[in-house]
Amino acid sequence: MKRKAVLEAEAVAKRSMIDGVPVEKVEFRPGVSSTTVERLANAEECRGGRGAGLVTERGPVEIYRMTCSNGKVFMARCELRQCAPMNGDVASR
Repeated sequence: MKRKAVLEAEAVAKRSMIDGVPVEKVEFRPGVSSTTVERLANAEECRGGRGAGLVTERGPVEIYRMTCSNGKVFMARCELRQCAPMNGDVASR
């Protein structure tokens, strides 16, 4: 079991500040629909980065996020492996 100080240090390392607001970083985790989401992103001219990462817990409904090489962010919602962009276009950061 990790010591309390180590756990606190890891928690601080995962957060950063943007405009004075703490932001928690989500580690990249591929999911079962990552490839499908990457194809959807490619159709929206979003390419690059590490690919589509799972933002939510694994389950029947999952949310994926992909950072595009042009600085935009593409997000998709997959329900029972049926994926669709969350908004009709690539979202800005």
